Amino acid sequence: MVQILHYNDYTYMRITGIKARPETAKQLYPYQEEYIKRIFQHLEENERRENIIFQLPTGGGKTVIFSEIARKYIEQNQKKILILTHRIELLKQTANAIEEAGIHCKLITSEVDDIPDQEEFLCFLAMVETLNNRLKEDEEYLQDIDFVIVDEAHYNSFRKIFHYFRNAVILGVTATPLSSNQNLPLAQNYKRLIIGDSIKELISKGYLSNAITYTYDVHLGGLKVGIDGDYTVSSLDRIYMHFDMHEKLLRAYQEKAKNKKTLIFNSSVATSKSVEKFFLDQGVPIRHLDSTSNKQDRKDVLQWLKETPDAIVTSVGILTTGFDEPTVECIVLNRATRSLTLYHQMIGRGSRKLPSKSEFMVIDLGNNARRLGLWQDYIDWRDVFVNPEKFLEHLYEREIQMEKGLLYDLPDTVKALFPNTTDFDFDMEKVYYSLYNKGKKTLESIDISIENHFERIRANTTNYLDALPLINALQDEIQYRLNVYISCLSKATKNYFNYLLESYNEKLHNKLKSALPFSE
Repeated sequence: MVQILHYNDYTYMRITGIKARPETAKQLYPYQEEYIKRIFQHLEENERRENIIFQLPTGGGKTVIFSEIARKYIEQNQKKILILTHRIELLKQTANAIEEAGIHCKLITSEVDDIPDQEEFLCFLAMVETLNNRLKEDEEYLQDIDFVIVDEAHYNSFRKIFHYFRNAVILGVTATPLSSNQNLPLAQNYKRLIIGDSIKELISKGYLSNAITYTYDVHLGGLKVGIDGDYTVSSLDRIYMHFDMHEKLLRAYQEKAKNKKTLIFNSSVATSKSVEKFFLDQGVPIRHLDSTSNKQDRKDVLQWLKETPDAIVTSVGILTTGFDEPTVECIVLNRATRSLTLYHQMIGRGSRKLPSKSEFMVIDLGNNARRLGLWQDYIDWRDVFVNPEKFLEHLYEREIQMEKGLLYDLPDTVKALFPNTTDFDFDMEKVYYSLYNKGKKTLESIDISIENHFERIRANTTNYLDALPLINALQDEIQYRLNVYISCLSKATKNYFNYLLESYNEKLHNKLKSALPFSE
């Protein structure tokens, strides 16, 4: 006899633990349906019951996908599943998604000590820390779990309870299959990686908005790396609490994002509150939010963000996961990070596509794009999963190059000043060694670089006075090229660099004076 249970005006059949997928549930996109098929195909072929990890970019709909996987798994197998999250915000978001998918689910929160009615459920949703505490007290607390889904699987907090579910298949889902602890790679717990569409593919197919990144150079000397591999909050505060950084942040916002709905991500509560005060003192409406904000304040701020077209919310540690506001138009990274996962999470908050929104803006005030690449750059996640050490070493080398001034991408803001130029490529190292191999004086590489800048400026102005701001805009690139030149020499003093920089600018000015009229 089939047992009928009634919850929240829905009727559930105990034989399946689910109801038909409601019409109000989010419609699956074709690519989402395709990945659900691929995952089930692997589950069917997985005779050894090996754990799987599924990668899909932030904004790609991982929660919708694993909610449908949960529904279909229960429907097909009549066995118990467990869904794990690591934050209360994600627990609530996931609970809503599970309900929308038509699943009757038992929530295991800190208030739930026992589950005497667990035989009435085939789906359980738990915070990892809560469940770990319960299982340490009683290993039989949750019985007969056949399938475990782990949200944000790159966090290592989950692995401590995996041994309680040795007989279950575990499916991890994440946007970045790179462990939060480099000493505990994901490949230790997951044996197969299924890779979803890349960010660029989802943009080209019309599912994600494209990010336009504007970088503002920030001197990051003195940053220290903590035991988690990222910069310490205290060393970040010394930079981002400074009045000059607040001025730079406000100026960047006013130049690029004024009147746009904006999220500002910071590294500490102190910095975020300081940013709020600075903006308010300048007459710019803004609200602060952090993980210590009470439930009502959080609700009020997020409602204000939703309803106010030019709202600015400055935050730390609360909106990177479990938050979705598609109308956000600008993401400001008012911090530096070495974490690729955090970088993608922050930017991903602006990637939701709307009929009126095909792109969004990223203002980078932490040299993050140089360190970690652009958000939409291709990443070979299979190689990252198999060889995380090599990938992290590559990021470390980029960071060292950046600190030495050997890594530089001409900002879009500078490129925009040269509308008649299409090719901005110039490889100082290549020019240097070409001269060296031909037995010529390598100092000529600087003259070749000066000629390159001269031609770029001349193609975009008609007089010397108008050329002056263009020369100023190129100073970072000039210094970068000279740093590369000096690195090729192996040995050079700071005084020699300063001499080369002064000489470079003097020659560039003289060439432009000779070639262009002084004014219109």
